[in-house]
Amino acid sequence: MANQSLEHGKPSKTHWLITMYAGGGEFCDGYILSIIGVALPLVTGTFSMSGTAAGVLGSASLVGMFFGGLIFGYVTDRIGRQKVYLADIAAFILLSALQFFAADPWQLTVLRFLMGIAIGADFAIAATIASEFAPRKSRGPLLVVMVTMWSLGAATAYVAGWAMLSIGDDAWRWMLASSAVPAALILLLRIGTPESPRWLLSKGRTEEAREVLRKMLGPGADLSDVAADCDSRTRYGDIFRGPYLRRTVFVCVFWACQLLPIYAITTYQPTILHSLGLAEGNASYLGSVIIQVFFVLGSLSGALVVNKGRRRLLLWSFGIAAVPLFLLGILGNPATWLVVVLFAVFGIASFSSQCLQAIYPSELFPTGVRATANGFATGISRIGAAIGTYGAPLLLAHSTRVTMIVGGVIAVLGLVASFALAPETTGMTLAESSSATGQAARRARVAQEVK
Repeated sequence: MANQSLEHGKPSKTHWLITMYAGGGEFCDGYILSIIGVALPLVTGTFSMSGTAAGVLGSASLVGMFFGGLIFGYVTDRIGRQKVYLADIAAFILLSALQFFAADPWQLTVLRFLMGIAIGADFAIAATIASEFAPRKSRGPLLVVMVTMWSLGAATAYVAGWAMLSIGDDAWRWMLASSAVPAALILLLRIGTPESPRWLLSKGRTEEAREVLRKMLGPGADLSDVAADCDSRTRYGDIFRGPYLRRTVFVCVFWACQLLPIYAITTYQPTILHSLGLAEGNASYLGSVIIQVFFVLGSLSGALVVNKGRRRLLLWSFGIAAVPLFLLGILGNPATWLVVVLFAVFGIASFSSQCLQAIYPSELFPTGVRATANGFATGISRIGAAIGTYGAPLLLAHSTRVTMIVGGVIAVLGLVASFALAPETTGMTLAESSSATGQAARRARVAQEVK
């Protein structure tokens, strides 16, 4: 029987299941981080919170993600993908349920902060484990599917939140606690997920890695292309040395520039739509649901172009996303249909490149520090997201139009930074894209294949 290769094979049922289970965590992340957007106005009214206090509550999860990513990405590289993969989802269930019983704003803020730590851990591990199992040609589309689950979770949160508005004064409690339901389902599905063979090889556990690949690919499983990616140590400082420093800066900057306007708009979307005259009262939440659908479609659209060029996708995404934000800021009283169209264009453009938040950190760093890099980028990028979430209500209180213009400026900054720093990794194996030489490694492989 011919040898079967992980990098050069076709995606199997196991590949899809691993991707979907990793994406299940992304679904929970999107749900948890977005349901607060529906619940926050109700929480603010219940506790008579100021705009500053609401901003702190809204950004608490993002601050938690900062610490969760920075700490647990490295922990994942040290102790293994599988352990953290299960523990963070278990934390989702417990913390989601506890929100129902919060009696004061500070209790809710602490719980949201702790949930953020668990989400930061999941961001680091989900992209890492999905990318380490994915074949070279299918890695981009598979990770698009995984990341799209975040947008689907966010859209579901708005649907669920809108449906629960009629419960009454305690509606926000049911909204926030409802994230325990998808988390419990995903935990059950993730049980039994194998450990990454790349991580096992990096720790010298060759026979265990071979056994995982045999179960996936058959008795002729070939370890050679996987082993080429695993000759690296797990040291936090390595992501700041040599060519990896430039890659770390790039990933953190582009990710932060993507998230700042997205989180600000997603978290306060009903408020923004109401201020733009799109809808009154509860109908503004329905408007948010409609716009979230475009966000999901935008995320899925990344599958059409991600293998045509990672760098090209990122540049076009930033450039197009800036236009509707500037128009929303410049136009005086835009018609309802125009508001919807502009938000739809922003959503499709911005979310089309969301997959790169998982792809670039996974492809640019070797196995020994892949989760560390994913976690660090997750944590640092949340600074931008937290600024957007905390600052949005303050800016919105001043002017919705100014808020939109600031978002457009951030998109332009992301475009400039990406033009200067973004590498091209399309078509490379993980060993090639994560090596210090990158393109040279790919040229050597191509030359060898020609011979």
